[in-house]
Amino acid sequence: MISSIKINNFAPISHLDWDHLGKINLIIGDNGTGKTFILKIIYSAIRTVEEYKRGDDQTDINEILAQKLYWIFQPEKIGDLVTKGQNNSLSFTIIFNNQTLHYSFKKDTAKNISNLENNISPRSVNSIFLPAKEILSLHKIILKSREQDKLFGFDDTYFDLAKALQIPTQKGRNYPEFSQSRQDLESLLNGKIEYDENSGRWIFKKGNAKFSIGVTAEGIKKIAILDTLLGNRYLTPESIIFIDEPEANLHPSAITKFLDIITVLAERGIQFFIATHSYFVIKKLYLITQQKKISIPLISAQENTWQRSDLLEGLPDNSIIDESINLYEEEVELALQ
Repeated sequence: MISSIKINNFAPISHLDWDHLGKINLIIGDNGTGKTFILKIIYSAIRTVEEYKRGDDQTDINEILAQKLYWIFQPEKIGDLVTKGQNNSLSFTIIFNNQTLHYSFKKDTAKNISNLENNISPRSVNSIFLPAKEILSLHKIILKSREQDKLFGFDDTYFDLAKALQIPTQKGRNYPEFSQSRQDLESLLNGKIEYDENSGRWIFKKGNAKFSIGVTAEGIKKIAILDTLLGNRYLTPESIIFIDEPEANLHPSAITKFLDIITVLAERGIQFFIATHSYFVIKKLYLITQQKKISIPLISAQENTWQRSDLLEGLPDNSIIDESINLYEEEVELALQ
């Protein structure tokens, strides 16, 4: 499990030191505060470790990291990721299972990261990034754009996910918590999404009826992606899942059930990093901490700094929460008039 991260001078993130991480970790803040950027920074590091020394691949870890940063953030050169106007180096440190990966580079760096130290053991499991937008309807387009055309546009978070979804669903016994989560997810879907080998397209099956993925609701497709990754065994109990805006295109009742499923998977061993600007998501996770007495560490964007807290200790001060409280107070005042 990732227990600590430290970021300095990484584009919009001037400084962040976040330790004592848990199975579920939350990043909250308004649009443009850097929530997604933080998810991608951590994802690029952990995927570098997972691709390093996998199978017979002997690619140097410096090259893997440079390529990950290039295709996730898509700058002209990776030195452009150094915070604008900053002469100090960009640096990032991650502690995983008491082992460390650290790297740094300056703004004139083109593609060679010379300052990299890694003692994290190679990982045979997979982590994944689930973006706010579903990708099933764009699956073929993403693969062609990256595999054939080699173009910027869809970054590696989309490309990695598209490749993971190509793996066929496996039959046989799965982890009990995964099997139960799949049943719960399919109950949310009120049907099932499958890849049709004959047509080369994703379809939504509801009873005996089949529907094109293009006319299927965004929320259904988003839930189906997690179901597919559990079913094809791409994810295992040591995976790390990064979720950007789980609330996007989901009904409040679906969000509640979705977060309950995430909690079950976290208890089985999967670590989650979630970015949101939804009071509903924050409140639901807060209730989970109170019911189960589990820690959910969070960072909250506050006036260009990041404040650390834990939902187990209560809801933090944040503009998202403040605005929700203000609306409630206005409603109460109107009712009393």
